[in-house]
Amino acid sequence: MNTHSHIIVPEGLHEVLLHACCAPCSSAIVEWMLGHDIRPTVYYFNPNIFPLQEYAIRKAESKRHAESLGIRWIDADGVGTGAEQPCAYGHEQWRQAVAGLEHEPERGKRCEVCFYHRLLATARKAQELGIAWFATTLASSRWKNLEQVNAAGIAAAAAANSQWPAANGEPVRFWAQNWRKDGLQDRRNELLKQYNFYNQTYCGCEFAVGNKIQQHESTS
Repeated sequence: MNTHSHIIVPEGLHEVLLHACCAPCSSAIVEWMLGHDIRPTVYYFNPNIFPLQEYAIRKAESKRHAESLGIRWIDADGVGTGAEQPCAYGHEQWRQAVAGLEHEPERGKRCEVCFYHRLLATARKAQELGIAWFATTLASSRWKNLEQVNAAGIAAAAAANSQWPAANGEPVRFWAQNWRKDGLQDRRNELLKQYNFYNQTYCGCEFAVGNKIQQHESTS
């Protein structure tokens, strides 16, 4: 293992498929990777985000950031192919995955299922591309449970390897990492201002917003 301060880079890792939840969360991580000879490919798969307008704004910001750095950015869905396809980004499938968990609290079971749903798609894309490692910017958010994120990533890698063959025949692996370390949280805030990113105030999940409203009303 190669160690750069608190961030541990697995031996032989020079390329990674990075699942990005949004531009603000991915910016400092991508910068760190590029500064440490790691080539990221950004993968945007976030069917949890609602409504569609919110989703489209976040996706556009993620693409803008990647293009400004000249790195590969992959759109995982069909949003933008026409207004007649409002569910092209997989939101209904995501709703089915979390059915029955609508009233779960933040960091509860719904989040675990949501993380797994998105990271399984990331693991499959890594297999398709022949990229041995994948990671996620979800591990940078102080609002998320890091243990839940890492458990979902490890489970997604195991499921992908057991169900589908990789393009190069090699298993994919999840890079479990705390991306809040080494000043990356502060750097995120600096880059947010530098790029003038759209900065959302919720994770994107409609149930998270509803639960927050209910919690506020119950305490007011």
